[in-house]
Amino acid sequence: MSLQSPRDKSTLLLAFITGLAINGSFSVMFSAFVPFSIFPLIALGLAAWSLHQRYLNRSMPEGMPSLAAAFFLLGILVYSALVRAEYPDIGSNFIPVVLMVALVFWIATRFKKGKSSQ
Repeated sequence: MSLQSPRDKSTLLLAFITGLAINGSFSVMFSAFVPFSIFPLIALGLAAWSLHQRYLNRSMPEGMPSLAAAFFLLGILVYSALVRAEYPDIGSNFIPVVLMVALVFWIATRFKKGKSSQ
């Protein structure tokens, strides 16, 4: 896996933002603790549309889909940990934080593996 251009990094950023926005949209719609806001829904629509357009118009390098999925999951876990830290009545944020750290280490090994193969 080699990241050739900044466009590939922007795909990862879009996947991360989509993960944040999908968990934020779910929280504002279905959680009594989180106040309603339209902005996570707007961010979800724009990020998902942009990610879909990027998928249709550009080919992904080898290894990019798994990294994009990891960044998507990381976005979900980051938002979950932040909301649970802000509203402790929801529950502990220990599990999301542990999963985040494990996922960040996995992503780091994938980046090192990609740079060593260049």
